[in-house]
Amino acid sequence: MEITLSVIIVNYNGQRYLDACFASIAKQLQGIPYEIVVTDNKSADGSCAYIKEHYPNVILIESPDNLGFGKGNNVAVKRAKGKYILLLNNDTILQSHLAPALAVLKNNDNVGALGINMLNGEGHYLKAAGNLPSPFNLFRIKNIMWLGPEFKKGIFSKEIYEVGWITGSFMLMPKQVYDSIGGFDEDYFMYVEDVDLCKKIANAGYKRIFMPQLNYLHFVGYNSSKDHLILRGYDTYINKHTRGIYKVLMRLSLGINKLVKKVKKLR
Repeated sequence: MEITLSVIIVNYNGQRYLDACFASIAKQLQGIPYEIVVTDNKSADGSCAYIKEHYPNVILIESPDNLGFGKGNNVAVKRAKGKYILLLNNDTILQSHLAPALAVLKNNDNVGALGINMLNGEGHYLKAAGNLPSPFNLFRIKNIMWLGPEFKKGIFSKEIYEVGWITGSFMLMPKQVYDSIGGFDEDYFMYVEDVDLCKKIANAGYKRIFMPQLNYLHFVGYNSSKDHLILRGYDTYINKHTRGIYKVLMRLSLGINKLVKKVKKLR
């Protein structure tokens, strides 16, 4: 049977999440020919042995090194056979069947990536999309997430929204689009690589859309101690995607962001 969807997962010491994640994939992809491809980033928690024993049909790539998120995805996508790919974090649980999302991609050739509504482990709304960075929103990271009051509250009135970027914890897209833009930029180790990917999708002329009626849980592991990784990621983004006076303004905006964070830590 020809595979429609390849689910791409990068795993690093996430063995405790795998049962729930894989079970949700099986449930929410019923009727859709799919495969799961996992890149394991040198886990030390027995993840590889567990997958081999309990999920022999999963395509497992055992990396001898921790490749990071972007490169780990790139390695897995090279093995993918589906026309569409779903980039999915290991610490997620799909709560909605994905047939409506795939139908949108099949019927709209101008859509390059699709995201859905993200909830935390307690079922509370989390922002899963935002604007592409600019000098006007980069001075405060929260402003990049500002897409209006509906996105702030998680109460939506439309079935589809066009957005700047979608979080990499769930990103559904045609494999052809991923391949044509070269996948993730491997200069990012962790954080902001999803923003960069969506920027490349935008540059290629494709839309990025958000479907809030479909949900998934994400047991998010981010905390403020990782702020420096976020800022480093945006430094890389500025170097790759801006020039001239626009680049100067972006650097100034990010510099204000860094200064504010330093002042807060001193209090």
